[in-house]
Amino acid sequence: MSPLSLDRIDAQLLTELQRDARQTVQQLADKVGLSSTPCWKRIKALEEAGAIRAYTVAVDRSRVGLAQCVIAEVNLARHEEAVVQQFERAVADCPQITGCWATTGNADYILQVLVPDVAGYEQFLHRVAFKLPGVTHVRSSVVLKEVKSGAPLPIEAGTTPTSGRGGRR
Repeated sequence: MSPLSLDRIDAQLLTELQRDARQTVQQLADKVGLSSTPCWKRIKALEEAGAIRAYTVAVDRSRVGLAQCVIAEVNLARHEEAVVQQFERAVADCPQITGCWATTGNADYILQVLVPDVAGYEQFLHRVAFKLPGVTHVRSSVVLKEVKSGAPLPIEAGTTPTSGRGGRR
């Protein structure tokens, strides 16, 4: 899928919605210099084009009992398509794994795992991680402090497609 070509107003709308998705269409329109109907149409077009995937809320994980974040580097024994698909499905189904990236370098995958504490992570390792399809090695790094997390995307006007066909909605 090709990136969209965004103009200044699209970029401002996306930036504002990332900052606060609870703003009314009128509030957004005022911030980007449109009236509400064209603003609403632009938001709907961004949704239909897939630039806006969802509206969500940021939850303070420590306030809901998930104070410990661990970054786990995972290696698979085999990289056969069936094993990879099984592993990725199992990861997608695991609520404690809140991020997963296939990578180059020393690890095949990097996982972000949220648990109540270190004891909770040990349980996760034995009950989940070591049983994931194809896993041969897990190297863990306990996060001591989050310096930056969940930052908004740095959207700029004039974003152009990097491959494939582009264009506006």
